[in-house]
Amino acid sequence: MKKLNLIIVYNPDETKVLMCKRSKDPYKGMYNFVGGKVEEHETLQEAAYRELFEETGIKKEEIILTHLMNFQYFISNIELEVFVGKLYTEISLKEEVNPLVWISRSENFCDCTRFAGECNIEHMLQQVDYYRNIVFKKL
Repeated sequence: MKKLNLIIVYNPDETKVLMCKRSKDPYKGMYNFVGGKVEEHETLQEAAYRELFEETGIKKEEIILTHLMNFQYFISNIELEVFVGKLYTEISLKEEVNPLVWISRSENFCDCTRFAGECNIEHMLQQVDYYRNIVFKKL
């Protein structure tokens, strides 16, 4: 299976998540988490940190990523690995291709006119909420 990743990044006070506005399909013009392809020689964790740095400029020293979940799409032969982390401090972001924006956690992430993934984003964020003490305990 082809492996891809998504990285959920929270600001230090956990009130906002970092999203990119997609510049190409799928979901062109919609907001999604940053992420990309897992290279053959990489571990899932290495790929998540690499993609995060390439797309945002966030360094490994500025965040701890935890593997939250994965989704398997058998028909399209894709496995999507989802990581989550919280920044230690506020930082300046570097945009690679897609514009980056901090979006309030109180937004309706099931709004399919604005957010990619047919409500999967809200599901992922609810999982983070549910496991918050475990996910962010490592920080």
